[in-house]
Amino acid sequence: MMLTDKIKTFEKLGIFLDQFSSTGGQTESLMPWLEELNDQFFRPMESIIQSSHIHNPWFTEDNMRLALGTTSRSLNAESLVSWLSCYAEPSSPADPKTIAVIMAGNIPMVGFHDMMSVLISGHNLLAKLSVKDDQMLKMIAEVISFINGEFNGKISFADGRLKDFDAVIATGSDNTARYFEYYFGKYPNIIRKNRNSAAILDGSETTGDLEGLADDVFRYFGLGCRSVSKIFVPPDYDFEALLVAFNKYSHIINHNQWANNYEYQRAIHLIDQIPHLDTGFIVIREDSSLSSPISVLNYEKADSPESALIIARKDNEKLQCLVGKQSLADNIVPFGKAQEPALNDYADNVDTLEFLFNL
Repeated sequence: MMLTDKIKTFEKLGIFLDQFSSTGGQTESLMPWLEELNDQFFRPMESIIQSSHIHNPWFTEDNMRLALGTTSRSLNAESLVSWLSCYAEPSSPADPKTIAVIMAGNIPMVGFHDMMSVLISGHNLLAKLSVKDDQMLKMIAEVISFINGEFNGKISFADGRLKDFDAVIATGSDNTARYFEYYFGKYPNIIRKNRNSAAILDGSETTGDLEGLADDVFRYFGLGCRSVSKIFVPPDYDFEALLVAFNKYSHIINHNQWANNYEYQRAIHLIDQIPHLDTGFIVIREDSSLSSPISVLNYEKADSPESALIIARKDNEKLQCLVGKQSLADNIVPFGKAQEPALNDYADNVDTLEFLFNL
C-alpha cells in the first residue's frame, strides 16, 4: 500500500471522528464517503460514547469526546505528512511482521497512536485491549477497514493469551513492566512504565495560563501520563490566583470516584496532620514526588524556574512532559496543551515509528 493511501485513510478517519468532539451531530457534507461512513458507524459510535461511563466510570461522555476531538485534530494531511517526513521514505515491508500491542486503559483512546503507527509502518496489528477500554478502538478498527479495504485482515484483537507475533509494544505500570520484560524480553520490544508530568511556575502567570494549567491537572481526572501531578513554584508563591483558576473544575467533586478519592485523601491529611491546601475538590500539598494520588496535586519550591528545570529533569525516566513558559527551554509544553500531543510526542519519549520501520 502506498504511503499516500495510508495518509488519506487516516485523514478521512480524522474528519469522521471530528463529528464526535461535540454533541453537534452529523456534519452536513457533500463527500459521499463520509455519508457512507455515517450510515454505517455514526449511531454505533454515539452509543459507545454515551454509554462508556457504565462500563468504566472514569470514561465520561465529556472525556470520550475530548479524546476523539484531540485525535481528530491531529489527523490532518499537513500533520501526517510532517510527521512521516522525518523518516526515510517508508513503504510497506515485503514481509510484514505481526506486532502485539498491549494497550493501557487509563484514558480513552490511549492506544490509538500505537494502532496507527503499526498500520502506517505496514505491519499487522495484534491488539490486546485493556478491559477498561475495549470498545472504542474496536469500532475505530472497523472504520479504518471500511475506509480502506486494504487494511482488512491487518487488524486483529486477542481475547486470551497472545501468540504468533514477532515484536511487542506494551504499556503498563512499573509492576507490569517487570512481567512484560520477563515474558517478552526475547522479542524486539518497547516496554513502557509509569510516567507523570509536571509544570513550572514563576509567579507571573496570567489568568489564561493558570486556567490552562487547570486543564492539564484535571482533564481525564489526572489519570494520563501527560497529566500534571506536580508543580514547581517560587519559595514565596501566592496560591490564591491558582486556586481561583482551579475553580473552573470544582464540578469534578460531583463525580463519585473522584469524590471518594478526595474524601479519603482529605481525611488522611487531616488525621496525619500533613500541611495542605484544601479547595473542597482537590488537596494540594508540598511533596517532592513526581507522582501523586488521584485528587492530590504535589508542589515543590524552587529558587528559580531554571533550578526547577534541573530538578525535574533528574526524574527524566519518570517524566513524560514539562508544562510552562516556552521561553524556559526547548520541548516545554504551553499551559493547557499537555493533553494535546503532536504525532511525534511519543509515550516514554521512545520513537515508535522508528522501532517499527527498523524491524
